Amino acid sequence: MIFQTIRQQQPLIHCITNYVVANFQANGLLALGASPVMADDSHEVEEMVANADALLINIGTLNDRIIESMLLAGKKANTLGIPVILDPVGAGATVYRKETVHLLLSAIQFAVIRCNKGELAALANVEWQQKGVDSGEGFIAIETEATLLAQRYNCIVIVTGKHDFMTDGVQSEWITGGNSQMTEVTGTGCLLSAICGAAFSSGDDPYSQLAETLTYYKKAAELASAFTEDIGDIQIALLNALHRLSKEGEASCIL
Repeated sequence: MIFQTIRQQQPLIHCITNYVVANFQANGLLALGASPVMADDSHEVEEMVANADALLINIGTLNDRIIESMLLAGKKANTLGIPVILDPVGAGATVYRKETVHLLLSAIQFAVIRCNKGELAALANVEWQQKGVDSGEGFIAIETEATLLAQRYNCIVIVTGKHDFMTDGVQSEWITGGNSQMTEVTGTGCLLSAICGAAFSSGDDPYSQLAETLTYYKKAAELASAFTEDIGDIQIALLNALHRLSKEGEASCIL
């Protein structure tokens, strides 16, 4: 099972991420046995990413300083063949964010784009009512636009929500399951993006590894919600569920 493989491989995941979720991402990766590093200064990101197994670029708390670091690290990772994951948090919320995402996509070859449907709309230039960094409201043909995006950027596109859609531009699938409590705390999507980096680098079949990751992340959400109804405890319960899945595999899914 992919989470057990991550624990065996112990990949180093370089996260250039936002300060709202950095601690939760780091603890989530550690719960799976991966090694997180949250370096984001331009003076060290190229050296740091050279030692990593995957790079996550998350634009949640954007500024000019971190954009420079993202570009340096992303280009270095491309040179070294290290997979780069993009989490375009709130990509349609402001012109600055949208322009930055398109700059990153033009300068860096991403292996995976992990977004929600509002962020997909921003990347696909579909009209959408963005609500801050939340998904917002509107209509988008998820399968069509995600497939076109995957083909345009030669990457795997994952659109998460009540049901997750995943495509590499040729093959595609929907993943069901999960629990709505995941949307009531911050960072659960951002953590998934980091885990996608760990999963991508932990084998030789990235598409299947990512599909399995989405399936078991939803299983982890179900496990977490079974152990607590208190929203303040859900992040801790999710970390515990990920830890159990990475050690016990399918056996830990039995409630």
